[in-house]
Amino acid sequence: MSPVARVVSLVPSLTEAVAVTAPAAVVAATDWCTHPAALDAVRIGGTKNPDVPAITALRPDLVIANEEENRAPDLAALRAAGLDVLVTEVRTLDQAFSELDRVLRACGATARPRWLDEAERAWAAVEPAAPPRTAVVPIWRRPWMVLGRDTFAGDLLARLGVDQLYADHAERYPRVPLDELRTAGADLVVLPDEPYRFTPDDGPEAFPGTPAALVSGRHLTWYGPSLREAPAVLGRALRAARR
Repeated sequence: MSPVARVVSLVPSLTEAVAVTAPAAVVAATDWCTHPAALDAVRIGGTKNPDVPAITALRPDLVIANEEENRAPDLAALRAAGLDVLVTEVRTLDQAFSELDRVLRACGATARPRWLDEAERAWAAVEPAAPPRTAVVPIWRRPWMVLGRDTFAGDLLARLGVDQLYADHAERYPRVPLDELRTAGADLVVLPDEPYRFTPDDGPEAFPGTPAALVSGRHLTWYGPSLREAPAVLGRALRAARR
């Protein structure tokens, strides 16, 4: 297969993965694609509202997307315009590794990148904290939303010894009233800085008396080169919340 020369990425994680591996491949990306910092690409809107005509006008060889990050009508419109759209599904760490392999091959990578091997080794060496901790993991407020079942971030936390209380909820990102969250029995609240930018003040204000771990959303929710340091970065934040 000849290398793909022109890629449009609609997912920040995948933008970073492709740009680090094949720097010349990404010709356009979303406004939320902040890594790598030196990325030189046309901006085509957000993950939920990409500029379909602008993408079509670029005539890319491939558009890479994700079933959760991007909306089905936008992907259908791109396909109707004659573009090749690769849609990933990432709900576990193992799935992330296999999908990254697939995306990079489709984008013309001639060899498996070192960072992907390093990420797999880093996670293989993880030993879950003992005893395990129970946590609520808000991702939004006004209204309050938390991690529920079948999520990539939840799988990472489980590997680090954090059992989220809503892991068996019927919804993947349920809305739960704050009063319920406060009385759910968690001994930890995990506050990522994206998609909602939680701050150190949010824990004491919303969950008085419960230890709070403020964590990097990029290391908790992105599947790309950040996976190399994610176990160490997240582990430090979780350990600090014991104090």
